[in-house]
Amino acid sequence: MKYPEAVKHYTESIKRNPKDPRAYSNRAACYTKLAALPEGLKDAEKCIELDPTFVKGYTRKGAVQFFMKEYEKALKTYQEGLKHDPQNPELLDGVKRCVEQINKANRGDLTPEELKERQAKGMQDPEIQNILTDPVMRQVLSDFQENPKAAQDHMKNPLVMDKIQKLINAGIVQVR
Repeated sequence: MKYPEAVKHYTESIKRNPKDPRAYSNRAACYTKLAALPEGLKDAEKCIELDPTFVKGYTRKGAVQFFMKEYEKALKTYQEGLKHDPQNPELLDGVKRCVEQINKANRGDLTPEELKERQAKGMQDPEIQNILTDPVMRQVLSDFQENPKAAQDHMKNPLVMDKIQKLINAGIVQVR
């Protein structure tokens, strides 16, 4: 069976039983194979909403996020799934692949094109936009460049460090 045809069948299945997470999970897989990532993400999220213990929803959502190169989000999704099935090989592999990609970026092993793409994607994230427009965080970032003593003080604040880590993960801030 071809994926577009399978999507039709799963859509019909969902119409008949809108509470079945498996139909959403399977349709998410088809959408992912068809590179219809926003649709796949939506179905994977619906699958998790219907049954938060059905780990296939997490593997589907994590895979879509990974293909979208949203490695931090995918990592969180896989970790969320592991709360329900700590030994799931698909989830564990997903975590490993995300960590490899995040570490690759943090080591500076990205090509200039990959870095640009990562930064552009980061700038589209509302959370990143909020961090960058927050006056306190703007001062923190300025201090990191110009005032090492103040930067050390900021590093003691877990909330600030969490935001800095998000900027690093998004490729907005680079550590040398």
